[in-house]
Amino acid sequence: MQEALKEARAAAAEGEVPIGAVVVCKGRIIGKGHNLTETLHDPTAHAEMIAITAATEALGGKYLNEATLYVTVEPCPMCAAALNWAQIGRIVFGAGDPKRGASLYSPSLHHPRTRVEGGILADDCSTLMLDFFRDKRQ
Repeated sequence: MQEALKEARAAAAEGEVPIGAVVVCKGRIIGKGHNLTETLHDPTAHAEMIAITAATEALGGKYLNEATLYVTVEPCPMCAAALNWAQIGRIVFGAGDPKRGASLYSPSLHHPRTRVEGGILADDCSTLMLDFFRDKRQ
């Protein structure tokens, strides 16, 4: 999660919403990314989407069933669906997203075999988001 936080900080430094993601497989980082929606003028350029693309390219295939995604904020429905299609093995997120998080939807948007764990370094992840939006409002 520390690596995902580094990505989130990079996003904030670029004026992007500070969300970072890292995909790990067999103990090594195979993909990482942070939000680039403003930079790329692309509403789909979420941290998870960037990390998924990098990870599948690194593996040479579209399935990530042996990989874990670490992301600073709970994935949105779009990212959860993409992670479902990639059959990610595990999702670990920091801060929950009570307004737009995938956990708001039932049935679950995640692949049936995907394990999901939240609250890892949640305070660090939330503080980054809160500080970013507080600074934007000033």
